[in-house]
Amino acid sequence: MNNIVLDGESLTFEQVVAVAYGKPGEPGVSLSDRAKEQVIKAASAVDTLLERGEIAYGITTGFGAFKDKIISREEVERLQRNIVVSHAVGVGDAFDTATTRAIMLIRANTLARGFSGIRLETLELILECLNRGVHPLIPEKGSLGASGDLAPLAHFACLLIGEGRAEFGGKEMSGAEALSAAGLSPVVLKAKEGLALTNGTTIMTAVGLLETEKARNLADLADVSGCLTLEAVNGTTAAFDERIHAVRPHPRQVECAKNLRAILEGSEMTRGFDPVNVQDAYTLRCIPQVHGACRDAVAYAKWLLKIELNSVTDNPLIFVDGDNIEVISGGNFHGEPLALAFDYLAIALAELANISERRIMRLTDEASNSRILPAFLTEDGGLNSGFMIVQYTAAALCTENKVLAHPASVDTIPSSANVEDHVSMGATAALKLRSVRRNLETVLALEAFCSAQAVDLRRKRLAAEPKLGQGTEPLFRAIRERIPFIAADEYMKVHIDSAVDVAKRFARTGGF
Repeated sequence: MNNIVLDGESLTFEQVVAVAYGKPGEPGVSLSDRAKEQVIKAASAVDTLLERGEIAYGITTGFGAFKDKIISREEVERLQRNIVVSHAVGVGDAFDTATTRAIMLIRANTLARGFSGIRLETLELILECLNRGVHPLIPEKGSLGASGDLAPLAHFACLLIGEGRAEFGGKEMSGAEALSAAGLSPVVLKAKEGLALTNGTTIMTAVGLLETEKARNLADLADVSGCLTLEAVNGTTAAFDERIHAVRPHPRQVECAKNLRAILEGSEMTRGFDPVNVQDAYTLRCIPQVHGACRDAVAYAKWLLKIELNSVTDNPLIFVDGDNIEVISGGNFHGEPLALAFDYLAIALAELANISERRIMRLTDEASNSRILPAFLTEDGGLNSGFMIVQYTAAALCTENKVLAHPASVDTIPSSANVEDHVSMGATAALKLRSVRRNLETVLALEAFCSAQAVDLRRKRLAAEPKLGQGTEPLFRAIRERIPFIAADEYMKVHIDSAVDVAKRFARTGGF
């Protein structure tokens, strides 16, 4: 990807993913000339307000419940430093490097709109850190989702003033040491800058965007793994007939059915019309309806995130029209839109895992698959337990997902002496979504592990090698390149890990 030029209005999913997972400087990130002009204009407006001695929230007043405390001009810089260091109270593990890079990029983009009052020097330091691979260590937990992601963003801002902890060249060190090692110097925050850096929805947006991108790919993997299971149990493609879905035209249901037909194109392992077996169980027959509905949640999250990605989400905002300067307090930092979308998506991904686990059960239970396959996918059952406990693991993960699918967005705990009396819990929703997605990834891997074993067993019973579909063959091959047919009980964990690696790669890249 070519270098990315930020203007605050046109950042894309693809660009965020490229920067998040790319090497520092590949692609490089810079500001457009127009963004520079807007940033300079807003910063100049802040200086003008100070010269006039006007009262403006977060510039010449305290924050939150201290909004009525007037700050002298001599203490303005100390005020901005204080908000950063006092708000750096995050806990838990630090975000991984990819998420941190996404956070840095998204924050720079929203500040590039020029409504936040940050100086060009400070904004360009963010981009220099990003381009040179200086990454703040940002704890995952501590955000209420309003006023934005205060605590984790404070840890991000600490790097810019030479505080906190950071990573550079694969080593952890202080923020000051990391800047120095990269040939950079910290800034002294001026009026409004500390507030601009810490107030907004950047953390939840970054986590949610990376999870939504992986969720989209996992929805595709769910289609492929479901089709491989259908082939393993000699299922029928009748339920994917275009005419069925045309008369209930939910877009993603129609899209899913079309995808299933393409995946199974050329397969010799599905059955035609059978008068004594005219339809399959729901986990196979209703894949378009279930997977399609889950895809709706992915589509909604992506639609919403595209808007949020290029939005100004801090407070207050500075509007300049000639000599007229207005500082207006609002609530763009509130993460409610994101929290609701992430809760919806987490529920959808939990459902993709639920239906996958039920297909695993169908593969391993000979009564459920009409004895097409041996019990627990082993030919010497009793002596061998085969894949019996693989289903247990999938069931355990699905149960965990059901707990995690409880929405965070319906909760709120008032803060700042009841001034901030309704919060979104959007960051919590994003982190829960990440956990559900990881569990789904593993459940789909377990299904592929089982269905590959089942395909080999069915072919053995047929004493033939009927072809798989054009879309299922690559998944079967990806599993078999890493995992052999399991003829007798052996240490399974290494095979589980290999299957999960296949799913992780697909979630990240959309391919095997």
